[in-house]
Amino acid sequence: MASLLDRITIEPGKMHGRPCIRGLRMRVQDVLEMMAGGMTPDQILKDYPYLEADDLRAALAYASAQAGGTGVVPA
Repeated sequence: MASLLDRITIEPGKMHGRPCIRGLRMRVQDVLEMMAGGMTPDQILKDYPYLEADDLRAALAYASAQAGGTGVVPA
């Protein structure tokens, strides 16, 4: 799971310091909301071709760590 979490970046000057995918302007929250809204990973990857399947798994891993209270702070 650690390698997946390496895909999550937090930069103070980007997206108001929210967790993003690989430094892109795609927040973890955006990915999770798409999935919660019923989009499949294939649909997300088709609509956002710059994302990779591991990016979606990284968003889930980040959410799991946050929900579990393990406090992920990406480098």
